[in-house]
Amino acid sequence: MEVRTHDQVFRLSGTMQQLLLATLLASRGGLVTVDALILELWGDEPPAKVQNALQAQVSRIRRSLALIEPGLSGSRVVTTSSGYLFSVGRQEFDAQLFMDTVDGVRVAVGDGVSTDDSARHIRELRLALAYWRGPPFGGLPVGPMCQAAAARYGEAKNAALTLLFELELRAGSPARILPELAEAYAENPTNEKFCMLLMWALYRCGRQRDALDVYRKCRRTLVDHLGVEPTPDLRRYEKAILTHDPGLGELIHGQAAVSGPKGR
Repeated sequence: MEVRTHDQVFRLSGTMQQLLLATLLASRGGLVTVDALILELWGDEPPAKVQNALQAQVSRIRRSLALIEPGLSGSRVVTTSSGYLFSVGRQEFDAQLFMDTVDGVRVAVGDGVSTDDSARHIRELRLALAYWRGPPFGGLPVGPMCQAAAARYGEAKNAALTLLFELELRAGSPARILPELAEAYAENPTNEKFCMLLMWALYRCGRQRDALDVYRKCRRTLVDHLGVEPTPDLRRYEKAILTHDPGLGELIHGQAAVSGPKGR
């Protein structure tokens, strides 16, 4: 977790300060109640006089942020009668910039993509994905509010990757995208959209047998770990590859890019 100005990078010292900042950011500008903050920072074992302890942490983070932004009028941490608000603009928060970019590309793709648009969207998605430099909130031992935010960001990342891979494949880059696609699927072995896209890429590289092996491995993973069979969409896709269906791209179009991933 970093706070960046135009010429410097700051890291708050101490896990508590980082957890407090993470929780305030996870609220996306909304109110975080005192009880929610206590749960996030101390879990089920708050210290004695926990209200005083929380106020001390808030005071510390205010001082730290004031040192980072000495010219700022007032504090970004705003106290209310029932909790705290954190003032941060959409353009100031990396996670929000990422989410906004993904949403914008998804809407544009839903409206139809020309060749020129496709190249621009690929660049936008790659720039957005570059914001990811590790796990959400730097791998802090976060509580339920930040865990929910991390899950939301993770889903958005998979949606961005799904969009990117389909756009790259439609642009005619199956061999170039294969390593990234294989890595994404290896990290998400129950994500059927990644499976379908990897099958499509392999098939277009002349590797039908490898594409079918990916399906079989995915099916085995779903059955062994989740106790379910592949969805009809994925089974239909396997059949299309077996029969060399010329409409393979159309089978996957609209499911991956417009709707987002539905991997389990």
